[in-house]
Amino acid sequence: MSIDISKGARIVVQDWLRVHPSEIVSIITDELHQEESLVLRKEIELARGLPILVTIPSDQPQRGEQYDSLCASFIKNADASIGATHNSIMTMRSISEATAAGLRFLSLPLSTNNGLSLLQSDMMLMNPDEAQAMGIRLVRFFEMIDHVHLRTDDGTDLQFSINGRKRNIFNGRCDKSGISTSVSFEFSVSIVESSTEGSLVLDGSMGYIGLVEEPVHLRFEKGWLVEIEDNASGRRLRHYIDSFKDARMAVPAEFGIGLNKYAKCQGNSYIEDESSFGTFHIGFGRNISLGGNHYANGHFDVICHASTLKVNDIPLAVMRDNPNT
Repeated sequence: MSIDISKGARIVVQDWLRVHPSEIVSIITDELHQEESLVLRKEIELARGLPILVTIPSDQPQRGEQYDSLCASFIKNADASIGATHNSIMTMRSISEATAAGLRFLSLPLSTNNGLSLLQSDMMLMNPDEAQAMGIRLVRFFEMIDHVHLRTDDGTDLQFSINGRKRNIFNGRCDKSGISTSVSFEFSVSIVESSTEGSLVLDGSMGYIGLVEEPVHLRFEKGWLVEIEDNASGRRLRHYIDSFKDARMAVPAEFGIGLNKYAKCQGNSYIEDESSFGTFHIGFGRNISLGGNHYANGHFDVICHASTLKVNDIPLAVMRDNPNT
């Protein structure tokens, strides 16, 4: 099931970004997503906003600092900005600096693997207030924890620190000055970069490159991914990480829990996969705008199913309507 692309764009502009008359809204996009960007521009015009559409080659986000400086120039004088690119640009330093100065930034990574636009996905129909309520319970739970120990029945046994890191809720809503948020509905916290130890059984999605064919065991030492199981999915993941040509991409930098009950982890869209209610994810690479200190040429997430997730030996019922938090 899917929705009309114009309806998805209207949700972004009217319900999430809440564009006001005469506001300058920059749309940063690439050559892969011209149709979606034009629909977004039309919806901004219907809201009587002033859209500025900027197109950058889709491979630019993997060029690190060069792309960061370009983004800074495109959002400098805007009231709000939409990152309607193939890959997420939310974690870039320029976004963090611009939101600190008052910009509203909504990350709308449009990469999909099924031929449909993300703006046509049912995930767009999730109620932001319901996600916020679930997120608040998770924030309260994780505010009591500085060191996280994750366990699942299928073998995940992973530890990391979140001491001093901001606990975030993303629910699409981006209507206040100084907000940087995402259409990924999730609880998120950056990981202290040198702290991750243990193993993760990856049984869901590998972000941009889709579903795993079989579970992949990942091993971590002193904040680095040091081993990827040598099976078909593991080799795909290794090749993807290597494509960034940046060793810093092997640093786990974020922990998140999906809050979107309309989203499904089917490998069709990484942003939908990581939003899916009943999953958790580990993000790698950049985490600057998530409250961390790590910079790299990109950011990607691996998504795991969470029906048996325990945090510090407490079952976290993220598959239920009322998480046990």
